Amino acid sequence: MASRPKQAEPRPQPRLMLFTPVVSDPVTFAGILADALDAADVAAVVLRLATDDERSLINRIKALAPACQQRNVALLIDGHADLVARGGADGAHLTGVETFGAALERLKPERIAGCGGLATRHDAMLAAERGADYVMFGEPDAHGVRSDFAQVQERVTWWAEVFEAPCVAYAASLGEVAPLVAAGADFVALDEWALSDETIRAAASALRLPERAA
Repeated sequence: MASRPKQAEPRPQPRLMLFTPVVSDPVTFAGILADALDAADVAAVVLRLATDDERSLINRIKALAPACQQRNVALLIDGHADLVARGGADGAHLTGVETFGAALERLKPERIAGCGGLATRHDAMLAAERGADYVMFGEPDAHGVRSDFAQVQERVTWWAEVFEAPCVAYAASLGEVAPLVAAGADFVALDEWALSDETIRAAASALRLPERAA
């Protein structure tokens, strides 16, 4: 895992990542997703899939992949690393270092492997050492519990100051976007609350802070 050089170039302006709601009807959701992606610059979509049989899950991925990939947006599957290649997705978002490590062989080097659910600094460093394409801070756990926002900002700042691997910061509301950018996030992850055109445009606008120092 590389540390940031002392005289590093300024980081590029951050971009958005978008989590979908749990999707069971891809036909209906494809139009909603396409409208959101047309409204603002989004780097990646993390697709949450409702529980179903394997074939149905693969078909959902295939139904939604064009809405992303035709717009040069990466489609990541929340979990289900075994379905990424068969569904034609670009990678997976894995929760927890152990889950991430177990999925690497299926994903690397051709596809993206990102890691969230990082409770400690050590977990984040371990994920980066194992080859995570990004680490994520601030997202709620399976019970909807999230770290205090000040702690999320502190973790993002620490990472941005020390490490080169990209950092994704999860914003629970529109008001959190600008503070996370100021903390040093490379990407800001939005949840389904941002799916309306107006909201996602506002989030994209909040990314545009003055050029940040390295």
